[in-house]
Amino acid sequence: MEARFYVRLEGSRVKCTLCPHGCVIAPGKRGRCGVRENRSGVLHSLSYRRVIAEHVDPIEKKPLYHFLPGSVSYSIATMGCNFSCLHCQNWEISQVRGEIEGYELPPEEVVERALSSNCSSISYTYTEPTVFAEYVLECAELAREAGLKNVLVTNGFTSKEALEEFAKVVDAANVDLKSFSPEFYRRVCGGRLEPVLESIRRYLKLGVWVEVTTLIIPGQNDSERELRGIAEFIAGLSRDVPWHVTRFHPEYRMLHVEATPVSTLRRAREIGREAGLKHVYIGNVLGEGEDTLCPDCGRVVIRRYGFEVVSNLLSDGTCPACGARIAGVWH
Repeated sequence: MEARFYVRLEGSRVKCTLCPHGCVIAPGKRGRCGVRENRSGVLHSLSYRRVIAEHVDPIEKKPLYHFLPGSVSYSIATMGCNFSCLHCQNWEISQVRGEIEGYELPPEEVVERALSSNCSSISYTYTEPTVFAEYVLECAELAREAGLKNVLVTNGFTSKEALEEFAKVVDAANVDLKSFSPEFYRRVCGGRLEPVLESIRRYLKLGVWVEVTTLIIPGQNDSERELRGIAEFIAGLSRDVPWHVTRFHPEYRMLHVEATPVSTLRRAREIGREAGLKHVYIGNVLGEGEDTLCPDCGRVVIRRYGFEVVSNLLSDGTCPACGARIAGVWH
């Protein structure tokens, strides 16, 4: 399929405008994501409608804790990513080196499967949804018409043009803020920090519900200075934005790095609270830092264990004890 978000250049070259890489692609070549190819001066999306993974997941797995808690989300991905993270947990399907695998799944069927699975939303996840933008937009428009919500789980490395199209049909985004260091983004992810920060700002400005996740990697992005920088950036946008500080486990090209000490995650949570964030969660540590507390009176209003909501005491998004309004998208 002919891709969106590109311009034609001289000599049958094209410039992809989907993400901040802005790849200039010669005929017969692909962009850095591996799934957008120049064919005789026309940019094609090679992964269009070719699903490589689909599951019905708890919304908490995205992770989203303030968006329809306790619901399930029909989750899909195609191959490809515009990052090359050394610690990617889905590298087998994100890092494309040749043939684009997957099976045809029309948007109408995506919506039907979501409805038949009693899902409240469709999530575009596992790989980077930016690189299958055309498919996301088609599915999301149909989902909206059917009464379903749309969720992006994204690295935030998206162009302004594409993001504004996403924001028209997407209800929530969990954005990975992988570090607060430009050097980390260059060395570990093959990307840049500032466009990610700008995406978070822009999603919030356009009314998309945003939660932020940081995978904390020992010796890489776990310094107190860096964690405080992330926390203060988020709090400067909105103290209501939930921050998920998540435990790293050795993956892909970082098998030599130890798992994150739980003490580091606890300190990160403290740093988030010191910065003024109302909701900071610990991820990948079963039974710790998972509950939602009322920021006014401290009562547990949503109790979780893993991805399961054990109890939800919210009444129309308000604390039953003190009546405080808690930010989020509730049933």
